[in-house]
Amino acid sequence: MSASCLPRWSSSLPCKPWRLPRFLPHLPERCQPPGPKAIHTAAGQGQQVGLQDKELLEAREMPLARREAETLCHEEPETGNQYLEDALLRSYLKAHLPPQVLEEVNRDLERFGQRLLTQVKALGWECEQNPPVLRQYDAWGQRQDRILTCAAWRRIREIAAEEGLIAEAYERRFSCWSFSGGFNCPLAMTDGAAKVIESLGMPGSLKSAFGHLTSRDPARFWTSGQWMTERRGGSDVASGTETVARKQPDGTYLLHGFKWFTSAADSDVALTLARIADAEGQVKQGSSGLSLFFLRVRDEAGRLNNIQVQRLKDKLGTRQMATAELWLQGAKAELVSAQGRGVSAIAAMLNVTRIHNLIGAVASMRRMLSLSRDYARRRVAFGKLLKDHPLHMQTLARMEVQTRGACLLLLEIVRLLGRAETKLATEQDQLLLRLLVPVAKLYTGKQASAVALEAMESFGGQGYMEDTGLPVLVRDTLVLSIWEGTTNILALDVLRCLTRSQGQGLAAFFSSVQEKTEEASSSPELGAAVQRTRDAAGSLSRFLQAAASRGALSMELAARDFSYSLARIYSGALLIEHAARPDASSADISAAQRWCQQELCPVATGLESSSYEAKEALLDSALVYEGSPAHGSRL
Repeated sequence: MSASCLPRWSSSLPCKPWRLPRFLPHLPERCQPPGPKAIHTAAGQGQQVGLQDKELLEAREMPLARREAETLCHEEPETGNQYLEDALLRSYLKAHLPPQVLEEVNRDLERFGQRLLTQVKALGWECEQNPPVLRQYDAWGQRQDRILTCAAWRRIREIAAEEGLIAEAYERRFSCWSFSGGFNCPLAMTDGAAKVIESLGMPGSLKSAFGHLTSRDPARFWTSGQWMTERRGGSDVASGTETVARKQPDGTYLLHGFKWFTSAADSDVALTLARIADAEGQVKQGSSGLSLFFLRVRDEAGRLNNIQVQRLKDKLGTRQMATAELWLQGAKAELVSAQGRGVSAIAAMLNVTRIHNLIGAVASMRRMLSLSRDYARRRVAFGKLLKDHPLHMQTLARMEVQTRGACLLLLEIVRLLGRAETKLATEQDQLLLRLLVPVAKLYTGKQASAVALEAMESFGGQGYMEDTGLPVLVRDTLVLSIWEGTTNILALDVLRCLTRSQGQGLAAFFSSVQEKTEEASSSPELGAAVQRTRDAAGSLSRFLQAAASRGALSMELAARDFSYSLARIYSGALLIEHAARPDASSADISAAQRWCQQELCPVATGLESSSYEAKEALLDSALVYEGSPAHGSRL
């Protein structure tokens, strides 16, 4: 376990007068809007300020320029050391880590949490205020294509090396507890590249590159990009990759092609897919024609490796990071996979980068919720603090339950990955890891977006103001359901996983759910949650039996709901397992109970309503395109 497991966990407009609708005449007095004699201010933390009618009239007549503005201020929410404030994470580590490992990890994460609070938080905001820019030409007209980043971005990169956010997982100081992890896209791709190089046995010059990618020395540390997406875009690299590789007499290759979407474009090295041309210049199409290449972005003199930067992408979020369109015009590269085995070579990388995506989702939820709950201790509305309004606290509690479910799902996957990387994983561990990674990535991406938007609303109008930084957190969260595979793409990947395992993946899933709920099955507090979880698992099993005779289309239509069902059932089992510990808190028990009160198996409901039949697919299209030119006249 390393500090990298907690990357981001470190760190209302005045309303118009309103009237109660006539159909709500009997609200309790405490819910009535304040009158002129009971004006409350956020800055005053709920202290009542008496204002006589005469004073009120004088205030109304006072010119706006002379009025005091202080009474309209809101207190900024603050969080402390996010590791110390995360009760769930601390209790999980205590339950699972060996004592000697726990002691060191506790010190490491507490120190790292403080560094995030005192250093990284300010650096992150500086990066947001100073996004990267592209300087294509110098003053004399010479092409440079330099992506200029701010000093804060470079300092964060140094801190990442110093903290060993990549190195920790490969040093394996704690054996299977040396978790992989990171806190943003460049580190996710760097970790993924290191994983690929390690899994390939470090061929050619890649042993030296691996040393740079996993270094704790900022002067030696490299970051890596992954240049997979081309003009046709998306996850379909088999048909979308047009880049051609031509072998040279010295055994290297020259790459020619256009990379449409290259994140972390200021990285030192990159992995990319291309099709190798034969002696006649012909290439093989499809996934079996793709090979994996490694390249340096610049040479020792800082010159680009026959690469031109066409432009930087203008993104909704993650503006701190440079994402670019690149032309490869004879870029020198090294073949690192077997010819035609590029897609299989990046499978290990996809697992790692999707787990980073999952870390980002949980971190975003925890960060937004931490700010929301602190604001609830400060903001006064209708005569009392937000934390004293039951409806507001119910909303935050629902967000907390979602965050806890996602966090335990993440930690379970990271535990399985640690076992797999240290050759300790059982066959069931391996099957679960392969199944749960796409399930968790697709589900937590949706969870994070929902929680972030709900949290933004909890700040009222202030949540919508750019200078609070809250919209930045929301925008950066929204990419998580897109990056490393959209929800539907991953849902189909889940189906492929089940097909390849010939049912063994599902068998491992059901067995694990049974095991994790066993201890709590006789608990008077958790018994109902256990029963609901097992009933949902039974419904899922019956769905699979019914779907077996309905054909591929039915399973495709059910893929998203099926994946959601897997995520909810397994998260419920994890919450129950955590709540069944002898030293579990009342909050642990409540979270498990509340999670299991939701619909745990939506795919069973969809089956009952005939949502996955062929006629429904036709109705879907008719519904979406009604009135469009494809369906004839709009009249």
